[in-house]
Amino acid sequence: MAPNGGRVLRPRDWAAPVRAMTRRLTPDGSQRTPAPADPRRSAVVDCALYVDGRRQPGDWHYAEALAAARREEHGFVWLGLHEPELDEMTAIAATYGLHELAVEDAVKAQQRPKLEQFGEVSFLVLRTARYCEHAELTENSEVVETGQVMLFIGPHFMVSVRHGDACRLSPVRADLEGKQELLLHGPWAVAYAVTDRVVDLYLEVADQIEDDLDTLEAEVFDRHATGRIQRIYQMKRELVEFKRAVTPLQRPLMTLTAQMNREVPKEIRRYFRDVQDHLSRTVEQVNSYDDLLNSILQARLAQVTVDQNNDMRKIAAWAAIAAVWTAIAGIYGMNFEVMPELKMTYGYPVVLALMLAISIALYRWFRRNGWL
Repeated sequence: MAPNGGRVLRPRDWAAPVRAMTRRLTPDGSQRTPAPADPRRSAVVDCALYVDGRRQPGDWHYAEALAAARREEHGFVWLGLHEPELDEMTAIAATYGLHELAVEDAVKAQQRPKLEQFGEVSFLVLRTARYCEHAELTENSEVVETGQVMLFIGPHFMVSVRHGDACRLSPVRADLEGKQELLLHGPWAVAYAVTDRVVDLYLEVADQIEDDLDTLEAEVFDRHATGRIQRIYQMKRELVEFKRAVTPLQRPLMTLTAQMNREVPKEIRRYFRDVQDHLSRTVEQVNSYDDLLNSILQARLAQVTVDQNNDMRKIAAWAAIAAVWTAIAGIYGMNFEVMPELKMTYGYPVVLALMLAISIALYRWFRRNGWL
């Protein structure tokens, strides 16, 4: 009996019949060595049975845990998977009654955030995001790492499928197991906790991206700016990836918080509304960052154009100064027999002095007008 008077469910020893099957005798009567275990990795990270908001002790097989949960009025299973293969996911789908289309989506992990209904099972897809620390923003810096979490929410179970390491769910499970009143609401309480964790990470990523944008903006508008425009494009690409994770989640959350939605308990809908508020704030931040980044890009392009114009003015100014020498030298290089000043004793130094004087006058004039 459990301390609160309820019955404690204990898992069956699944290893005993397996060991019995492997004890085969050879023809000489000796015991045959058991066959090696299947080297394939299991995608099951954790499988827990919850009754009346409390986790039941023991290590559970997902099939036995589901059968035990269905015998309890307030029991459900949370099965956590990490990047499952198709064969293993198909076996789990047969036990839990998951639709083949949703199973295919969960294995491929190339979906945008969405909410679909397959009979009594809801299928929620979330895009996860995590900020990647970097010492300096370069043309190849990875700023945002994304992944996916798929949730199958049924009457007595919750199957979470995680792809990537952008959002680990073990801290969510540990925190949720300390909130018995919330777990009493069943699988949708787990769905809320996972969604809340994903959106909280959105907020963290958005705040850290803001710091990068501030640094980028300061470098672009610096008086001696030498920042390469490729860094702005790289930041814009990372922001687009983050935006693809955040923006499409608005529609599923609107569906979950709608009054007409009877699948989600009324109390949990209130929690989802809080998540929706946080998501709206993140969407506003991302949109403002996108506008700011476009402004930074336009400003940098304008700076490049201004720098090119300045260079062209300098080139034109020096060309004008050189044209004086070229023009006078060209006139005296025409080799006419009758030309002014050809027989002057000081003609050569006078012409050089004249060219130098005109060049100095042009240089001072260009400097005064900002061309040099």
